[in-house]
Amino acid sequence: MKEIWFPGKELVENSNVKRFMKKHGMTDYKDLIKHSTEDIEWFWNAANQELKVEWFKNHEKVLDTSDGIQWAKWFINGKLNIAHNCVDRHSKSWRKNKIAMIWVGEKGEEKKYSYWDLEREVNRFANGLKSLGVNRGDTVGLYIPMLPETVVSFFAILKIGAIVVPIFSGYSPEASSSRLKDAECKVLLTADGYYRRGKVIPLKEMADRSVEAAPNIEKVIICKRAGVDINLKQDRDIWWNDLVEGQSTECEAESLDSETPALLLYTSGTTAKPKGTIISQIGALLQSSKEVYFNLDLKEEDVFFWITDIGWMMGPWQLIGVQHLGGTHLIFEGAPDYPEPDRIWSMIEKLGVTILGGSATVYRMLKKYGEHYVKKHDLSSLRILGNTGEPIDPDAWHWMHKTVGEGRCPMINLSGGTEIFGCFLLPLPIAPLKPSTLGGPGLGMDIDVFDEEGKSTKGEVGYLVCKKPAPSMTRGFWKQPQRYIETYWSKWPNVWYHGDWASIDEDGFWFLHGRADDVIKVAGKRIGPAEIESILNHYAGTYESACIGLPHAVKGEEIVCFVVLKPNFTSGQTIRDELLGEVVKHMGKPFKPRDIVLVGDLPRTRSGKILRRMIRAAILSEELGDTSVLENPKALEEISKHSQLGKRANA
Repeated sequence: MKEIWFPGKELVENSNVKRFMKKHGMTDYKDLIKHSTEDIEWFWNAANQELKVEWFKNHEKVLDTSDGIQWAKWFINGKLNIAHNCVDRHSKSWRKNKIAMIWVGEKGEEKKYSYWDLEREVNRFANGLKSLGVNRGDTVGLYIPMLPETVVSFFAILKIGAIVVPIFSGYSPEASSSRLKDAECKVLLTADGYYRRGKVIPLKEMADRSVEAAPNIEKVIICKRAGVDINLKQDRDIWWNDLVEGQSTECEAESLDSETPALLLYTSGTTAKPKGTIISQIGALLQSSKEVYFNLDLKEEDVFFWITDIGWMMGPWQLIGVQHLGGTHLIFEGAPDYPEPDRIWSMIEKLGVTILGGSATVYRMLKKYGEHYVKKHDLSSLRILGNTGEPIDPDAWHWMHKTVGEGRCPMINLSGGTEIFGCFLLPLPIAPLKPSTLGGPGLGMDIDVFDEEGKSTKGEVGYLVCKKPAPSMTRGFWKQPQRYIETYWSKWPNVWYHGDWASIDEDGFWFLHGRADDVIKVAGKRIGPAEIESILNHYAGTYESACIGLPHAVKGEEIVCFVVLKPNFTSGQTIRDELLGEVVKHMGKPFKPRDIVLVGDLPRTRSGKILRRMIRAAILSEELGDTSVLENPKALEEISKHSQLGKRANA
């Protein structure tokens, strides 16, 4: 049995979920999870009431699965609008002068918007969009970093019934144009440029190249941020300020069916073109706010800060989830460790952040600078920590929990996906925790672990599945309904197969072990890369690592590990031998890696996911797939230089 952390009495008794349990006559959080997953209609309707969703027209029925659970419909014939719930109703209440959003620029600039401010800006931009001919059902692309205008435009698009298509501002023109073209975007919002690590990124220049290959774009709206000289194309380009000048600050939210598409979020694989996942109005609203309310325990006085981007699912998730609940959230421009390594800790102290989230990769990056940067700041405002994007290793978990959270803050470790705009697994703040655990199923999410035969299993690693529908599940892939069925519903009848490798231990704690297609099979024994990586990452000189399996004539596969050392450690055979010894010590000789390869960096997305499948493809000289998701393509170039490992494997 691993060590177990227990939440304090005050945290438990004052939590949102405890209050909800008392209202429904429950004393044990496990009973709540069980009841919510056994009777999903009861739970999602109760959540709708608890979260105070405002409807223009009440629904007639909670769930309709007459077309199969793959095409489940929720809150039938109900009418609502995300922007009304997240902006309008608060600006017309006692919260109108409450801060909805705080923005921090890379140079330290700060802007704060009350709900009243935000509604006026949203309405002006919404009217501007309508003047350009944007109507219900049109798609609007956001190729822009985290700026105040990003939030304003996000809610303005939703307000008029159009569909938001967020695109990561770090994508190449080729990657962004493929998404803009596939989504058939009518309008694109971008910026002249933005700041990152002291440099100006000329975003408009890249947007122009994107639009060249996406002739469906009729108008490009440009925010002035970095003062970059740009090529303004007449009859197509328009400055943000010119568009909103003179526009009315009044705009009524469109009354939309609950199933109306709200977001078109692209998720990438390594072998096929990106998939456009369609998230409905009610799905986006309920799932995000449910998780922020019950699992992250957002209160009126909280300041919520998730280190993310509008182009990743967690960006829209934060905006909708926090603002639906009338909370305050923080967004920022630039990198977490620039201009100083303590940038995040400084913002927490100055702005009173109470809920902090990010990815394990970001936490490891901040950890490498040393705890003295943390100790320089008063972080006593923090009460909840979160992780998403990838499994968090015990070493990073302990550092965040003990050094940053001072042992008092629960680590709400999330796992889900763009395709469900939320989580399958995440702990409640009142539950005990083990290092790296994801707790258990999210409320209303009927999750299980299956073996190869499709039977529920405990105590061993298996496939993460979902056995019932949820409101936020994608309504298929944009223009590719059959691909959606093949991707998620074809492994077992009426079961969502997510592709993650998971386990439930003897105490009922759930853990993730990476993607199922990342699992390494050595002499018939399957092992998740995260298990080996956690051993390597615990070594004093390791910054982070990634393990893959390469073909072997006898064993099937053998393990090769790529390790990034901390700056003060010198690479050499001694370190390799010590790392090999650590794996053998903890895992046994059958799992001794064939090689430890020391590299300068690992290929990752901006959201922090390490792309092991691309590492394997590079070593085996296979097709890399969609490399546009990479934040640091040079890391993959360096790894490709070790392709002799693949030649030896195939020999």
